[in-house]
Amino acid sequence: MQVDGIGLPGVLSITPRRFGDDRGFFSETYNKRAFAELGVDLEFIQDNHSMSVEVGTVRGLHFQAPPFAQAKLVRVIRGRIYDVAVDARVGSPNYGKHAGLELTAEGGEQLFVPAGFLHGFITLEPNTEVVYKVDNYYSCEHDGAVRFDDPDLGIDWGPHAANPALSDKDAAAQSWSAFSSPFDYSKS
Repeated sequence: MQVDGIGLPGVLSITPRRFGDDRGFFSETYNKRAFAELGVDLEFIQDNHSMSVEVGTVRGLHFQAPPFAQAKLVRVIRGRIYDVAVDARVGSPNYGKHAGLELTAEGGEQLFVPAGFLHGFITLEPNTEVVYKVDNYYSCEHDGAVRFDDPDLGIDWGPHAANPALSDKDAAAQSWSAFSSPFDYSKS
């Protein structure tokens, strides 16, 4: 596995090895022991799968408040996305800073997003499918979103963000300045 930090402590780019031949390839995308050796010693309890038809579909910036905060391991199985994590832990020296990474089905890259970070992505190809593991169950009462294009965050989503496809939830998401973060850096 190739593991790289991408600018925020704890947020990792993880690219599993692929073993290929004329039939295709094999890749071990998750191994609890190997991930624990990387410092990602979590019990993932749920897998999620999204499919976005249009280029420029934005999903995020989402979070689950404690006690349902979630760490995520994100990968693309078809297409391509620009994936972003924003540090939302009050007291963090990186509070409000973001890091992003392009994930592709072809490359097999994964993004590990710890709990306490907002997460979102924009699709860069049609019919993009994203799967991700989470370490906590979904709770509607603890679900929230911050505006993906909030100028205070300064995220460059690229040219496809000019006319994004958004859910009603994401279109009505709160601003960064209105967001009262439930995450505490001293408890992470």
